[in-house]
Amino acid sequence: MPIFEKLALIVSDTERAHEVAPMYRDLTDWVPLEDAEAAVVIGGDGAMLQALHAMLDSGIIKPVYGVNLGTVGFLMNHNRAPEKLLRRIERARSVAVAPLCMDAVTQDGRTQEFCAINEVSLLRETRQTAKIEVSVDE
Repeated sequence: MPIFEKLALIVSDTERAHEVAPMYRDLTDWVPLEDAEAAVVIGGDGAMLQALHAMLDSGIIKPVYGVNLGTVGFLMNHNRAPEKLLRRIERARSVAVAPLCMDAVTQDGRTQEFCAINEVSLLRETRQTAKIEVSVDE
């Protein structure tokens, strides 16, 4: 990732994230997401997915660097030496994420769009058979 001068800090709602966040808050002058060039997410994979979905929903798409405080952290980086965060961001490799978008037509004919970062799934709440058609746009 290139050097970013304006960073936003997104902190998970977990107790652990709130305990660790002050170590990161003192590193730079954080700005709101809409004014940032990139964002730092502190939390677990769920926090990263929530942040990415919030960006998709708001149309404010920024590069994101994740700091893992969760258990697995497939989408995150290790929480080591908060004071080295800015250097780690500068040296990070960028990976593009392409959301999966699904258009669902309801029984009454309405179309709803849903986008997913990690997976798309369909659940039927009644015992009736679901009519499903899948098409892929290229």
